[in-house]
Amino acid sequence: MTAAAGVRRALAKVSGIGRHWSGKAGEVDAFDAKAAALAALATAGAPMQALQVVPGGPPWLHPGRSGTIQIGPHNVLGHFGELHPRALEALNAEGPLVAFEVILERLPEPKVRATRAKPVLDLSPLQPVERDFAFLVDRSVKAADILRAAQSADRKLVAAVTVFDVYEGEGIEAGKKSIAIAVTLQPREKTMTDAEIEAVAGKIVTEVSKRTGGTLRA
Repeated sequence: MTAAAGVRRALAKVSGIGRHWSGKAGEVDAFDAKAAALAALATAGAPMQALQVVPGGPPWLHPGRSGTIQIGPHNVLGHFGELHPRALEALNAEGPLVAFEVILERLPEPKVRATRAKPVLDLSPLQPVERDFAFLVDRSVKAADILRAAQSADRKLVAAVTVFDVYEGEGIEAGKKSIAIAVTLQPREKTMTDAEIEAVAGKIVTEVSKRTGGTLRA
């Protein structure tokens, strides 16, 4: 089994110490590990459009600060997040310490094109747009179901969908939970207008509601 893995510690953020526009050099967190894991998968040729990110990971990661990257419910490509305090203790290491691991053999084989020419690399020069949504759903609804619904709303514009929060507790009625997702829209031909962004957002809400029965939280 071949794995690509990495570790970041203390102030070793993706953006580099002192380079963030705010001037604050924060400590590493699960989002830095996630960015590194996705970069490794993209370099290895993973179908980024098909990736799903759901909360949680193996026991050596913190249960509330980790995630799993998968293609569908049965093909788990890897994990990322902050190391569990017990793992830090076993390693005699000081935190914060984040890590990722992706299994390269689990990447699907690229589709063979009936041409001798190499496919054109489709990189858009336009700025992506990010929108957050929080849905109230039945406790039995899986985060992956919401991810698939959001991705299917507009396959040309929706470039990525990830879960960044799952909440049950005060303010949420019994038998329900809140699942929050971040959606990245990647325009191809021109910068999207506010009206066009809202139209896609409406499609996402409609598709999630239709497939999961979820409602948008105010």
